Amino acid sequence: MKSWMKLCQAALNKRFLVALAAVGMVFSLAAYEFESPVRAAAAPAAAAAPLDDNSVSALLSLDRAMEALAARVTPAIVNVTVVSKKSADTVSANDGGDNNGDDSNGLQQFFGPFGKQFGRQFRQMRPQPQIEHGLGSGVIISPDGYIVTNNHVIDGAMDIRVTMTDRRILPAKLIGADPLTDLAVIKIDGSNLPSVPLGDSTQLHPGQTVLAFGNPLGFRFTVTRGIVSALNRPNPYAADRRSPGQFIQTDAAINPGNSGGPLVNAHGEVIGINTFLVSETGGFSGMGFAIPSQIVKPTVDTLIKYGKVNHGYIGIGISDVTPEDAKFFKVNDASGAVVTQVEPNSPGAKAGLKVGDVIVELNGKAITDASALQVEVGEKQPGTTLHLKALRDGNAVEVPVTLEAMGKSEHDNQSSDASHGKPRWGLGLGDLTPDLRQQLQAGDEVHGAVIEQVAPGSPADNAGLQQGDVITEVNRQPVHSAADVQKALSSIPKDSDALVLVWSNAGSTFRVLHPTQG
Repeated sequence: MKSWMKLCQAALNKRFLVALAAVGMVFSLAAYEFESPVRAAAAPAAAAAPLDDNSVSALLSLDRAMEALAARVTPAIVNVTVVSKKSADTVSANDGGDNNGDDSNGLQQFFGPFGKQFGRQFRQMRPQPQIEHGLGSGVIISPDGYIVTNNHVIDGAMDIRVTMTDRRILPAKLIGADPLTDLAVIKIDGSNLPSVPLGDSTQLHPGQTVLAFGNPLGFRFTVTRGIVSALNRPNPYAADRRSPGQFIQTDAAINPGNSGGPLVNAHGEVIGINTFLVSETGGFSGMGFAIPSQIVKPTVDTLIKYGKVNHGYIGIGISDVTPEDAKFFKVNDASGAVVTQVEPNSPGAKAGLKVGDVIVELNGKAITDASALQVEVGEKQPGTTLHLKALRDGNAVEVPVTLEAMGKSEHDNQSSDASHGKPRWGLGLGDLTPDLRQQLQAGDEVHGAVIEQVAPGSPADNAGLQQGDVITEVNRQPVHSAADVQKALSSIPKDSDALVLVWSNAGSTFRVLHPTQG
């Protein structure tokens, strides 16, 4: 009996061990299957091979070319820092002077962290004299240390210093400046300095590669790459209508601090000097503008030789001929510069130019638009006789004009009674151009002269007149231009008051100007 029971127990134990072994195998297989995907997922995949040089040879060649170009130009770039004193009656003769502030019109100068844009000068309180610090850029154009920058960078500077790429900080002296073109030349002592030559901007075409160099937002010696977006652009917010246009538009990124830095072509030549941007935000938005070298070179040569530029002056207002208005002037195509204004006693008036004349040639050279005429005339010296060809009601007329120095005719026509050289009324006036009308938000019904300057302590200042006000009447008589206001104020007897009707955003008010005594 016991033997039988032992046999049964042995059989049961054997079966239990077999079953247990089977269960163990199942669990082992399950664990293996569970861990296998984990182990497979944890294994790193082979990295994709990089593209070989042959596949991207064109890109590598372009990179090497850009690197060589940047390395060639960068040593000639300088960081310009200035300490300047701004007086209360300082008004830039250019597009807003040394500015960088946000502006409702979108125009941004590239100078330093502080400033007053021309468009922002309207409707603001008169500034007090103050010390300002600013920075900009420049480019060395000769081994002996001549540097080109913007006039608005060094305007009013009491101290100018430049930082080289090797971190040397050197004092610089002002050689000359020209507010009209917004160009200036400064100089540092040295020899065999790195320099960049001036190129020929007349050979540019939209789409060409350009590099912009400078010190944007304080980040020194920055280079950006882009193309020539357009050529012969006018300055949309020029405070002085005589300022030459023909700006180079580029999408190479430029920002405040780039002002005075060069725009360079693929040959490493300076074909422009960066001067302003158009932006709704205050930062770069794809539209930077540079003064073309065709204006830079003669201006710089004259500044180095004489320290100043005496621009020739005709004394006319001009605009482009458009396809819409060409038929009204009886011309066959939309080219040339149409005369929109002739200032009294100006060279143009003496020569017999008339409003509506379309100037198509200057000394036998075709004039394509108003900017081209501005550039040509601005490069000529006072006393030069220009032979203009104009179309008057479709008929060609030859008009010889002898240029005068810019500013002479303006002084002759100023509303002043030259008492010891001081303006009688203390007003600087300009015509209400379409651009200014837009800036001031003046309706089409507003006509007159816009106030550009008010001399402190003058009759105009005492009467509360401000920059941006528009004089629409003088002594109850309507006026339509700066010349009208100047003529009306000049005709008032010496000791008599003047009544002016002044328009501003707040409406129109009468103001009385009392002549200065003594």
